Amino acid sequence: MARRLTDNISSRYIEAANRLRPNKARWRVVAYVESYDDVFFWRSVLDEFESDTLTFEVMLPSRTNLGKGKKNVLSNRLGNQLGQSLIACVDADYDYLMQGATPISREIIENPFVFHTYVYAIENFQCYARGLHEVCVMATLNDREVIDLEAFMEEYSRIIWPLFVWNVWVYRYDCYSRFTLLDFGGLVSLRDVNPFHPERTLETLRHTVNRKINWMQQHYPEGKKTYKPLREQLLQLGLTPETAYLYMQGHSLFDGVVLPLLTPLCVHLRKEREAEIRRNAVHTQQRQNELSCYQRRLGAIDQMLRKSTKFRESDIYQRLRQDLQAFVETLPKPQVEAPKGSDNNA
Repeated sequence: MARRLTDNISSRYIEAANRLRPNKARWRVVAYVESYDDVFFWRSVLDEFESDTLTFEVMLPSRTNLGKGKKNVLSNRLGNQLGQSLIACVDADYDYLMQGATPISREIIENPFVFHTYVYAIENFQCYARGLHEVCVMATLNDREVIDLEAFMEEYSRIIWPLFVWNVWVYRYDCYSRFTLLDFGGLVSLRDVNPFHPERTLETLRHTVNRKINWMQQHYPEGKKTYKPLREQLLQLGLTPETAYLYMQGHSLFDGVVLPLLTPLCVHLRKEREAEIRRNAVHTQQRQNELSCYQRRLGAIDQMLRKSTKFRESDIYQRLRQDLQAFVETLPKPQVEAPKGSDNNA
């Protein structure tokens, strides 16, 4: 059965279509992403670079099947078709940290038409520490700071950093089966966070991490020679002990760390606001009306996290912006028509 022409879409195909358009038409660049969840994020990122002469269209690699994932976006067939009119936008996962140790890692760091998040995934951006207080405000309409969330996440990150390096190490040296991403995420997840004594949670985490580090040192003595060089390489890539959380698996961070941290905090802030309404209400009807109005305006914490845009201020997001800006500057410039009646020989 013959394939449709659009099944063989490539950068050259789109570029040819671009050149057939009127001079004033905007140059169209198609951006392939991994899943439906990624469409809005990359749409918001690329929107900044649209202009009177340039437009982006974000889509999955295939309109004829439900294939998803980085391997689907960066398959040999699609990788060879990327160019100035067709780009790939993917999560970095650990592939950025692998620095070419695997075929996909080489593709995302060497192909100029593949753009990645640098952090593990979109969820990591959404959990950016400086935006967490704002998320709590959106979810509770209460601006009181009970926990210094930025300081908490920085300390959390410093605690998990040595074990995080070990987790990257097992993937770099292909012995990850005994310490997978899920194993790491489970070990560094948070449980029973007390908003008034968050230091207790961090102390429990510290003991858990130290026990696992001792286990890794005993079972992988070869790491004595390769662990420190890997740690130094990660630091040179821009990671720091305070930002390690941005590079751990996104789902583990979102569901296992940030939600368990924010949920009891937001429950307290909501109860505090409701108590204030009850205390200040003049009569029963006003109390009921104000409580009902307040509760209708509250949003789910996970939804507020997904709406967070504070990560745009981060240094790591600026690296992504710079990559895209450099790409945009290589695109063909629009032809400028000379004004009617002008003398070209003047």
